[in-house]
Amino acid sequence: MDEALIDLGDYIAAALPQDVIGTEVAVGELMVTVRPASITRVLTFLRDDSTCLFKVLIDLCGADYPEREARFDVVYTLLSMSQNQRVRVKLSVGEDEPVPTATTVYSAAGWCERETWDMYGIYFADHPDLRRILTDYGFEGHPMRKDFPLTGRVEVRYDETQKRVVYDPVKLTQDFRSFDFLSPWEGMNEILPGDEKASEDEEEGAEST
Repeated sequence: MDEALIDLGDYIAAALPQDVIGTEVAVGELMVTVRPASITRVLTFLRDDSTCLFKVLIDLCGADYPEREARFDVVYTLLSMSQNQRVRVKLSVGEDEPVPTATTVYSAAGWCERETWDMYGIYFADHPDLRRILTDYGFEGHPMRKDFPLTGRVEVRYDETQKRVVYDPVKLTQDFRSFDFLSPWEGMNEILPGDEKASEDEEEGAEST
């Protein structure tokens, strides 16, 4: 199976030498890394070429690597039902670098690109309706970015006097946003309510024996 994927990767790289940066087989799947500006041309080739026929866009998502200059990866997962194969297409972009929309090739990319924009702030140029899709109206920031505060920036509560849901700024200090990588039990030094009963039971058991 890996040999077939390697051959397919070589075929794609040979057909699109100006667009494909590299190919590799990982975890039994072919991954093709492409230049951002070439994504529409590559997807069109993968959809229409008789050797590929990747007609179905299964997923489109982002990944954040803030230590890199091109901090975001955009990953497209395609399926060829006739060839019974999958391929993963990946590109890397910087924070302010737009990605050409894939909606002109796969209509299913519309909502996926909206989700990726909402979660990561990756801008898709020429998208017909690039609005938030998962977060609320007026939401600030992109919650899947690794520099987004774990507590968020606002908290939601129902105000009895105003008879409506209100948003208040989170008042935790930044210290509470630093995760210490301890489990709640390892980090807890105080006796929880009810734990004193367990100690008393142990002492009574020791005395009775």
